[in-house]
Amino acid sequence: MHTRGHLYFTVKDQQSRMQAVMFAGNNRFLKFKPENGMKVIIRGEVNVYEPYGQYQFYAKEMQPDGIGSLYLAYEKLKAQLEKEGLFDEARKKPIPAFPERIAVITSPTGAAIRDIVTTLKRRYPVTQITLLPVLVQGEQAPASIIRAVEQADLANCFDCLIIGRGGGSIEELWAFNDEGVVRAIAATNMPVISAVGHETDFTISDFVADLRAPTPTGAAELAVPDIREINRSLLSMQNRMKKLIENKLSVERSKLERLKRSYAFRYPEQLIQQKEQQLDGNIDRLKRSLIKAIQEPATNLVHLDKALNRLHPELKIEQAKENKQHLHEALVKAMKEHLKLKRQPFEKVIGELNLLSPLRLMDRGYSLAYKQEDHSLVKTLKQVNVGEKLDIRLKDGLIHCLVEETKSMVEEEKNDD
Repeated sequence: MHTRGHLYFTVKDQQSRMQAVMFAGNNRFLKFKPENGMKVIIRGEVNVYEPYGQYQFYAKEMQPDGIGSLYLAYEKLKAQLEKEGLFDEARKKPIPAFPERIAVITSPTGAAIRDIVTTLKRRYPVTQITLLPVLVQGEQAPASIIRAVEQADLANCFDCLIIGRGGGSIEELWAFNDEGVVRAIAATNMPVISAVGHETDFTISDFVADLRAPTPTGAAELAVPDIREINRSLLSMQNRMKKLIENKLSVERSKLERLKRSYAFRYPEQLIQQKEQQLDGNIDRLKRSLIKAIQEPATNLVHLDKALNRLHPELKIEQAKENKQHLHEALVKAMKEHLKLKRQPFEKVIGELNLLSPLRLMDRGYSLAYKQEDHSLVKTLKQVNVGEKLDIRLKDGLIHCLVEETKSMVEEEKNDD
């Protein structure tokens, strides 16, 4: 797409191809973005482009006729490899800052190698460049590229690998969309810069490579630093280092001058005598400290021994035994007094209970009747039915009875009359 809005492209079928153009006045009505490999239906006219003396197709209208097989294959493989993680940033290797040896895989006759070599020599002439010539288009191109990548990796002497070619159609760049080529790039141990086509051309090799350059020249610029910038940086660092050294020398020189003027350098004998006096004083203080350090622990030891004797376990045991005996005697005395105190009201209550006890009545011949069924006390004749079982409680035991007949006091008096 030209900046002025005109669309330049190539149309082709199985046998031939033709340059085509669709001017801005016509392509502004397009409802889709044309992509490489698309099948399209175009209406227009064929005419001669006089400056080059060649036929050219002037498109008036264009509509998609399905997406081309190459584009479908490209998207399918790209999705598959992306799912496998071959495009992840985590697996990409960093490009060395100062590479010593660079391998270039491209066509030996194309413009790409000239651009790469020229740029590398201009920016970083100290690096060694090794060309691994390959076919960059056609059926044999993928195998040629794979072999070159494997040889470069096997040599294990290159710091970086640049792989690519100049621009072209999707068919011409297809070797760099080959699955074998892509996997060979992913498997290499050295960092790879992909430089396939122009800035708008994207191949699967660009996604799997450690770094993608928009053009072969851009790949060379990304692969090496600019030696002029390095020299400027080194010169700047050299100047800063020189200035720092001069400042350091100046500071140390000032220190030396102050030391030369110091008391120690001017009167060394007096300084030594002063230090000897200080040493004697320190020795005396050390002796006093040692004596004190020995005497104080001895005094503390005597005090601790006396305290330990006062706290001897035998003495503690004797005191505990005496306390135990006193507590035992006090406890026995208290228990006796408590029992005496509680016995009198207890005997009184027992006497009252004996007076009210039904057992006292039984001593005079009385008894108590209970139903066997619910153990309820029989108080009246109405509570008893013929055939019921009763328990008769006597003074010295229990009688099990069966009621055969009941008779009230009224009936008994009539019978007596």
